[in-house]
Amino acid sequence: MKQNPVLIIAGPTASGKSALAIAAARALNGVVLNCDSMQIYKDIPIIAATPNAEEKAQVEHRLFELYDVEKRGNVAEWLDLCVTEVRKLWEEGCLPVVVGGTGMYIDALINGITPIPEVNPEVRRHLQQRLQNESLSNLYFELKAKDSEISEKINKNDKTRIVRALEIIETTGKKVSDWYKAPLIKKLPEAEFTVVKIVPEIAVIERRCRERLNKMVELGALKEIADLLKSGVDETLPAMKALGVPELSRVVKGEMPLDKALELAKLHTRQYAKRQRTWLRNKLQADIVFDEVYTGQPEFLEKIKLLMQ
Repeated sequence: MKQNPVLIIAGPTASGKSALAIAAARALNGVVLNCDSMQIYKDIPIIAATPNAEEKAQVEHRLFELYDVEKRGNVAEWLDLCVTEVRKLWEEGCLPVVVGGTGMYIDALINGITPIPEVNPEVRRHLQQRLQNESLSNLYFELKAKDSEISEKINKNDKTRIVRALEIIETTGKKVSDWYKAPLIKKLPEAEFTVVKIVPEIAVIERRCRERLNKMVELGALKEIADLLKSGVDETLPAMKALGVPELSRVVKGEMPLDKALELAKLHTRQYAKRQRTWLRNKLQADIVFDEVYTGQPEFLEKIKLLMQ
């Protein structure tokens, strides 16, 4: 096997990547590491399609269900955690098997991350207070005045990214757009990455996304969302923007019938899966590309084994 191996298995929603990661980890003395921006949260296992107890019993899983939903996870924190776990696994003689569909996380792991410093906590508190007392549009126009280049890339209703950009500007005194022009910092330069991607036909992914949403409801997604809403969680948090959550939240609140909410959720899930698939096809270089959903085909695993020798 390679000196410092990391196996990455990437694919769009409902492509079978999690099942393939488990199979690869079992076959190659590996541990599955999460690279999905929603599966880092607790309390939303159905919504996030987090591996269940039976799946986790097959092989060790790490970096899943780390944070309470009230936390705003980000790529920099995930990357630091992932790098730590990868190096631990090398010391333990195990293969890190990184699995997920969050392109930003995968890209940061392989290619590096923009060297933006930690945000000053006082700045963060101040901006959160302003957010409570002022309109979001005020903050957006302030961002536009301070960094017009980055403001053009952020939706004027995206509270998380607007506040994050202002935090960086106020902490560093430097435009976010200038930070993004700085050379990337590789956090795992010694790694030898093997990248596997699953890119099925879009019609297959769309069908499986529809089936997954129906299954989520059967498994209790509505109760999961109702419990979150009852706790008073901020609906602008990343965990509350997971696929299907905004639409099903309206069912829980009595604002929309279930059938209509599911149709909207399926539309938005399909659009997201298309974006994932486009990124995978055009942006992620891979050592192996599978063009069909993984459902246990032995040839998938055989090809991965050969690559990892």
